[in-house]
Amino acid sequence: MRVALIGVGMIGGSLLAAWRQAGLVAAASGYDVDPKALAAAADRGLIDHCAESVAQAVADADVVLVATPVGAMREVFAQVASALRAEAVVTDVGSTKADVVAQARAALGAALPRFVPAHPIAGKELPGVEHADGRIFNGRRVILTPVAETDAGALSRVEALLSRTGAAVERMDAAEHDRIFAAVSHLPHLLSFALVAAIGSAADGERRLGYGGAGFRDFTRIAASSPLMWRDICLANRAALGEELRGYRALLDRLQRAVDEGDAATLQQTFELAARLRRQWAAPADAR
Repeated sequence: MRVALIGVGMIGGSLLAAWRQAGLVAAASGYDVDPKALAAAADRGLIDHCAESVAQAVADADVVLVATPVGAMREVFAQVASALRAEAVVTDVGSTKADVVAQARAALGAALPRFVPAHPIAGKELPGVEHADGRIFNGRRVILTPVAETDAGALSRVEALLSRTGAAVERMDAAEHDRIFAAVSHLPHLLSFALVAAIGSAADGERRLGYGGAGFRDFTRIAASSPLMWRDICLANRAALGEELRGYRALLDRLQRAVDEGDAATLQQTFELAARLRRQWAAPADAR
């Protein structure tokens, strides 16, 4: 197949790499607003042609993969629609889905039925196509959020392509997706960014960070992610994320009172609940 990759970064580059490793790609064109990203993708052999526009990249493609920040997708979809072949399908890798579907509905026009919204639950904290790795999907999940207009043939085609990466593909309602991932992905990223910013911005921030150990490293790993991408995700899913953040702040307020008042019981109950849930979640499936 001929692939057009719009937005040449880590996750889109990784998906293209996985398809290449599976022997599915005959040729690939890429487009990105950053020419250095295009050059890096070409140097790695991920793309064969560096397009000068979205339309040029899409013109001969069988599959169009949109991997831009979610805030840029409406404009990209409009440019895709102007050049898309009648047989081609479109998918994306956005971490939010309801807003992406809305942008596609507004911009893709007659091509909307051939758009299959997708979210690979895989990645790395380091942005950039130089960190692309086709193996990251193996054993992971990819969520598809088709809508009423989605063509059954396009859905089956994208589902099959994503399965070839080694991922388990499942379908979900877009609103449910955004509610779940506000809790397990978007809120943790926001908290990680906030903690590093708070500590590092202190007068002795550099000294404090210098003493960070394994626990701090684990908790803050995702703060090295793309600020632009996560800014767009937080804004795109702000209703669901706002609800999660309010609930988390209420828990923090209870813990603040417990610390201030020396309330050991509240601290221990909260910590025991969290420890039990975390161990259950992390346990191998056959041990549950």
